[in-house]
Amino acid sequence: CPGRQEMQNSLKQVQKLLSAHEASYLQSLRTLKKKINLLQGTAKQPARANNNTCPKLDAPANGRKLGKVLTVGHEVHFLCDAGYELVGSESRICQESLSWSGQQPLCRDSNECASAPCLNGGTCVDEVNQFSCICAKGWAGATCQSPVPTFAAAGALPAATTGPFVRPSRCTQVQGTTHCTCEPGYTISGRDSNTCTDIDECELFHNGQAGRLCLHSCVNTPGGYRCTCPAGYNVTRDGRSCKDIDECATRQNNCTRDQMCVNTYGGFQCVRVDCPRIRNATYVKTSPMRCERNPCPVDNKACSQAPNSFSYHYLSVVSNLSAPRVMFRVTAMRPMGDTLRFSLLGGKQARRHFTVQRSDRQTGQLMLVSPVQGPVTLEAEVEMSELEKRVQLGRYITKVTMFVSQYEF
Repeated sequence: CPGRQEMQNSLKQVQKLLSAHEASYLQSLRTLKKKINLLQGTAKQPARANNNTCPKLDAPANGRKLGKVLTVGHEVHFLCDAGYELVGSESRICQESLSWSGQQPLCRDSNECASAPCLNGGTCVDEVNQFSCICAKGWAGATCQSPVPTFAAAGALPAATTGPFVRPSRCTQVQGTTHCTCEPGYTISGRDSNTCTDIDECELFHNGQAGRLCLHSCVNTPGGYRCTCPAGYNVTRDGRSCKDIDECATRQNNCTRDQMCVNTYGGFQCVRVDCPRIRNATYVKTSPMRCERNPCPVDNKACSQAPNSFSYHYLSVVSNLSAPRVMFRVTAMRPMGDTLRFSLLGGKQARRHFTVQRSDRQTGQLMLVSPVQGPVTLEAEVEMSELEKRVQLGRYITKVTMFVSQYEF
């Protein structure tokens, strides 16, 4: 049997061996910890790059800004308050260069009196999306264009021949000959040179060589005429055509806070953008008009095949718009695969009026293929798919809603 001294020597050797192993183990742990920290630091760098944002945009004076997300690919929209018009970009996109597309917009006072529409010394009063004229003495009409009648002395006319559409003529004696004339807008009534009757300009010039007097409706007035427009329109400064009233900008709408007002020709629409509900995938709104898919679990293939994003756009067009015509373009900001594919989704109605064509490698365009008689609402969905060696990497859906008005002007 080994002696006591030999046992103590053996134990000391075992203790030294264990101490050496412990030191080596601690050194390995420190080395491993450094590598893990290095890997974590490397992994965080792309994340910081992805979190880079474009500079913050301010709302224009006398206007509003819609959209708070400042990362690449997101849009910010601008609106002006009532009585102001937008000058510059209506929407701006955060680009890969971390700069905004377009130019910073301004809200300019839409002074309807800037072109001096009131004639013959009339005073212009600027109103919301229109103007009115205070005419000088002796003039009348929407733009003070008509002289107020002044009658020369004449014999009293029978009651049946007096009224706003019948006037006495102005007669003078020249070398024994009587000459009778009528004020503008009237003509001598047959053989009776003492009576002037109103000219119905609406009937006389309904289909003249210069076109109709009024592009919508003409109303005959004593000595003249006036043009009228349907509800939702105002008469333009030339007095002949009609211009749309922007009920959204002038706040002449009943949209609630959770809805967005979309101006249409002759009216408005209150729309609410809700993210879609799709099985195995969830979406979150990243801007007023865009929803993006939340990250998918690694083993959830159905989620990864769902669309990556949905974007919503609303267009207002007049009735019987000429076709074929490009209505909307979809462009890939930063394609990841080797192929982009564009296609039209939806039923027979969408395919009857629309088609999708490629304009270049990264852009597809929604085409209107036939004129549409309004009023009607049309919807189309454009799908953009990214492929790598024919394997799908992502899908992006753009939903376009088109409000077609009843009238063509």
